[in-house]
Amino acid sequence: MGDQVTTSDRPAPINSFTPPPFIIRSIPHLSDYLTSAGNHTSGGDQTLATLPSLLNPIDSNPFYHPSSTFYISPYDVILSSILFDTNNPNPISNSDATHDVTAASPLAYLRAGPRRIINFDASKVCAAIVTCGGLCPGSNTVIRELVVGLTELYGVKDIYGIPMGYRGFYTADPIKLDPRSVHDWHKKGGTMLTTTRGGFDLQKIVDAIVKHGYNQLYVIGGDGTMRGALDIYKELKRRKLNISITGVPKTVDNDIGIIDRSFGFDTAVEVAQQAISAAHTEAESAVNGIGLVKLMGRSTGHIALHSTLSSRDVDCCLIPELTFYLYGKGGLFEFIDQQLKQNGHVVIVVAEGAGQEIISHIAAEKQEKDPSGNPIFADTGTYLKKELKNWWDQTHPGELFTVKYIDPTYMIRAVAANASDNSYCTLLAHSAIHGVMAGYTGFVPGPVNRNYGYIPLEDIAVKRNVVDTKNHTWAWVRSVTSQPDFVE
Repeated sequence: MGDQVTTSDRPAPINSFTPPPFIIRSIPHLSDYLTSAGNHTSGGDQTLATLPSLLNPIDSNPFYHPSSTFYISPYDVILSSILFDTNNPNPISNSDATHDVTAASPLAYLRAGPRRIINFDASKVCAAIVTCGGLCPGSNTVIRELVVGLTELYGVKDIYGIPMGYRGFYTADPIKLDPRSVHDWHKKGGTMLTTTRGGFDLQKIVDAIVKHGYNQLYVIGGDGTMRGALDIYKELKRRKLNISITGVPKTVDNDIGIIDRSFGFDTAVEVAQQAISAAHTEAESAVNGIGLVKLMGRSTGHIALHSTLSSRDVDCCLIPELTFYLYGKGGLFEFIDQQLKQNGHVVIVVAEGAGQEIISHIAAEKQEKDPSGNPIFADTGTYLKKELKNWWDQTHPGELFTVKYIDPTYMIRAVAANASDNSYCTLLAHSAIHGVMAGYTGFVPGPVNRNYGYIPLEDIAVKRNVVDTKNHTWAWVRSVTSQPDFVE
């Protein structure tokens, strides 16, 4: 029975509370460096320094019949922090979230959605869509919904896919896209446009954009791709080109900051369950069986964490944000030994970026990078498998022991998006289209506290979403797995 609490110990009722002022993050707009043309309806030339001001064609779309609340006001915002201590004027720093919170004021982002006045004449729009970096469930859905949305919402006819990632702008022929050609792409994994890493040559890319007459750019990719998109935006602005660019954040790892989650993440967690279930069956069916599963997560452990919580068969979850060690009191192997004696089997989930500091040859590996500039990591999974066998041979000579290692990395990222991610990708694509048609540029659409907003590319390019091992979610993982803190 808990300690008794007197009435005087209870907080007084809350009758009112005034939140602190918030800072609105402005989104770049073409009018920042181009002249507005009022109701002038020309302006298809990318280099023409005027912007048309037009009524949104959705007004005449027979499927929508916009009401008085259909269009988003340019003054509608979404708060980055929705948690407040009524006894303290500052917002509560929610470590589960990825939102920037200053000591004095929370940030606010413009709300995404259709605007009544737009700055592109749909008949003069020439849009380009490109996918960069690794595969992610939902990429094809985003492409499809961009094509269908541009066509059916706004009447855009000239839409092109850029194959081969960034290098495709200046080395490959564009692919003409329309709703008929992309109608079933949401059912396919990977990217139908093909993708590569690297190949980012700013001047060649922007020169190719101008040459082909693109005035809207939709860039789908991870944090490295978003940094590239930011550079393209800056160059477009420097040249004063009437070209709008938006990024659609893609990463199966869910490591992009500010937004609630990135597309493909729900699918990845769902597919990871199959690998964990197989590892559990293998471990449970063996004498002193270990099921070891390596999941994606170079710098963050969100897939490993949420897969662990969803599965409930995992005994230990190792992530990049958690420092752990193998030998000695309180180490991983001592914990495994205890679990084997108690249950006869152990299931371990490890993120690919976990434990890099304990692998002896990591110093040399860290010098190597892939074409995207990411460090090439040592294989944590195979390293743990080897060390587990060495440890067992040394401490339990002659006893039966089995390690089954499963690496479903490419199975997870190459599948088609599930229902949840498909719906999410549609909302992302439509949010991007509405923002671009309204003349915004250099931004990313995404959910912030479950409402869709526009976030500056410069914020997305630098903010990372990492797991906080001191918050309630990680405490939940600890309660599910009963793993130690790994503090020496």
